[in-house]
Amino acid sequence: MSQKYISVTYRTKMERRPERDLSRQPDNTAMKQQQLPGHQLHFSAPVVLSIFFATAAFCLCMGIILILSAKSTKEIEINYTKTCANCSEMREDASNFNEECTCSIPFYLQEKMEGNVYMYYKLYGFYQNLYRYILSRSNSQLMGKDMRDVSDCAPFKKSHNETPIVPCGAIANSMFNDTIILSYNLHTSIYIKVPMLKTELTWWTDKYVKFQNPSSSNLATKFAGTTKPPNWHKPIYELDMDDPGNNGFINDDFIVWMRTAAFPTFKKLYRRLYRIHYFVEGLPAGNYSFNILYNFPVTKFQGEKSVVLSTMTWSGGSGLFLGLAYTVTGALTWLASFAMMAIHLMLKNKKSSFSQ
Repeated sequence: MSQKYISVTYRTKMERRPERDLSRQPDNTAMKQQQLPGHQLHFSAPVVLSIFFATAAFCLCMGIILILSAKSTKEIEINYTKTCANCSEMREDASNFNEECTCSIPFYLQEKMEGNVYMYYKLYGFYQNLYRYILSRSNSQLMGKDMRDVSDCAPFKKSHNETPIVPCGAIANSMFNDTIILSYNLHTSIYIKVPMLKTELTWWTDKYVKFQNPSSSNLATKFAGTTKPPNWHKPIYELDMDDPGNNGFINDDFIVWMRTAAFPTFKKLYRRLYRIHYFVEGLPAGNYSFNILYNFPVTKFQGEKSVVLSTMTWSGGSGLFLGLAYTVTGALTWLASFAMMAIHLMLKNKKSSFSQ
C-alpha cells in the first residue's frame, strides 16, 4: 500500500514538472528569444570623408569664435609683489605677525570696462596641486558635523596645547588673506571707494552642499574648545560678522580658496562690481588705486601676486585654452581627412588599373 502511494506521488510530480518548466520559459517573442534581425552599418568612403570634413569645419569655426570671444574681454593686471616690498619684508619676520602694513598702487584705466566687472587675486608659483596638501583637510568639519575630526589634517591638527584646530589642514591654514580695496578718482583730489560685492562668488554645490555651518543660533558656541589655524588673524566664526549668510564655513572667500587649483599659477575670484551710482554701466576710464592690507607672504617660496580686473563674455573670461583646443582638434581632423582621402584615391586607382 505504501509503495503504491509513493509510485502515484512520484508519477504526479513527473507529470506536473513539464508544465512548471514551461511556465518559466520566456515569452515567444523576437526580443526575448533573441531573434531580432541584425544590421551592420557599412559606410562608404564618401560618407566617412564627409563626416570627418564636417567635424573639422565645426571644430575650426567653434575655435575661432571662442578665441575672438576671449579676445573681446577687457582685462588689467597689477602685480604688487615688488611695489609692496616693504610690507613683504615685514611679513617675513614672524615677530611682526600682528602688525598691519598697507600699500597703495595707483593706475590708469585707459578704456571703459562695460558690464559686469570681476576682481581676482592671482598667485604665481603657489602649488596647490601637491598630493599631501590636497588631502590635508577635514570634510566632516567643513560640513558642520564633527568639529573635533582632525585625523586627516596633518600637519595642522592641533595647537601646542592639544586644542583641535578649526578649520584644520594645510589648505585652510594657507588661505589668502590680503584685503584689497579699489578706489576711483572722481575729481582731482577726491577718491571714492568702488562698491564691490563679496557674495555669490562660489558654485551652488559648494555653498549649499559641501560646506555647512553647525546648526546653532550662536555660531561661536559650536566652536567652543577649538582654536583658529596658526596663520589666521581671527577664528572661522568671525570671517563676516555683518552677514550671517557669509560667515563660518559658508564664507565665500573661504570656499573659493578651499577649491584647490590645478596649476602653480592661478587666479581666484575675490569680488564683483556692484553696479550702482557712478558704476551702473561698469568701470569708467580714469585714475584708480588699489589699497592693499598686506598679509599674505609670497617671497618665501619665490612667488608673486597680482590683482586682476576683468570683464566676462558669453563664453567666460579671457582664457584661450578652450578656443585653442577646438582649433587644434579641427586642424588635426582636417589633416586626417585629407590623408584618408589621398589613401582612398590611391587604392581606388590601383584597383581600377588592376581590373583593366
